[in-house]
Amino acid sequence: MNLKVGVIGVGHLGKIHSKLWKEVSGAELVGIYDSNTAEAERYAVEISTKSYTSIDALLDEVDGVSIVTPTSYHFEVAKQAIEKGKHVLIEKPITTTIAEAEELCALAKSTGVSIQVGHIERFNPALLAVEQYIHNPRFFESHRLAQFKPRGTDVAVVLDLMIHDIDVILSLVDSEVKSIDASGISVVSDEIDIANARITFINGAVANVTASRISQNPMRKLRIFEQDAYVSVDFATKQSELFRLVSPQEVSESSSLQFNLGEIDRAEKKLNIIYERPDADDINPLKYELELFRRVVVLREKPIVSGEDGLAALRVAERILASIEENS
Repeated sequence: MNLKVGVIGVGHLGKIHSKLWKEVSGAELVGIYDSNTAEAERYAVEISTKSYTSIDALLDEVDGVSIVTPTSYHFEVAKQAIEKGKHVLIEKPITTTIAEAEELCALAKSTGVSIQVGHIERFNPALLAVEQYIHNPRFFESHRLAQFKPRGTDVAVVLDLMIHDIDVILSLVDSEVKSIDASGISVVSDEIDIANARITFINGAVANVTASRISQNPMRKLRIFEQDAYVSVDFATKQSELFRLVSPQEVSESSSLQFNLGEIDRAEKKLNIIYERPDADDINPLKYELELFRRVVVLREKPIVSGEDGLAALRVAERILASIEENS
């Protein structure tokens, strides 16, 4: 079955969605919509698709849509699509408020449609390559620094950038959040441009998360520490590295690039300290995300990043913003 899809919002990221949908096997890009009709028409000609003059007209022709509008419009556009029984892939964050996200999740459940949220780092090959080694993380250190761009400043950096790392960390920690202490300031926009949060989980795990959108040197790194392992994920280069304790047998079985850094005694057993750079698949994270959305709709699979996941990340982001307000 071919999935008929549309793209609502064809700014910078929406254009990428549109191009990649044309490359997804088993999917058909029916058309696009943008409130800037002249730009939508121009771009539709460029990629050989149709520009629709209303969201309703596009929804009538598709099975699902990518919603790539500014965040402040996510709720009303997604609600319109879900009420028509259309599946939605909503770029992150899912909405601007918890109440809006809760309403969308409830509406999707009642209508039988699926919500997938575009937390793209879940599909980054660097993270995919090391997920099998992450079992009981105790400490996270993340830095997401970007050069300033006017796009995205309609929301605080917590919702624009930090929410990527919030979502990844929540997916790796099997525990509820206990407390959050955060600080942040506005520098060049009317919203928070730099933020840092310390998130403590009920199981004792801690995450120190930093995001800035006025850095000269971009960085997207996550470091993960647990007993017997240290994992470093570079989302920008799509590479990861790993230090871990393994048995002598595991040393000989590992196929990753590695160095044996020595041997230690642990509970009357000898373990090796090894360094590895796990092989990462050469995939385009956004295209992979679109391919998985197609499977969600066609094969009725559960989204890897569901509407409820998007809501969970938003709840933590809102608590971070509240803590920043309290500490300012």
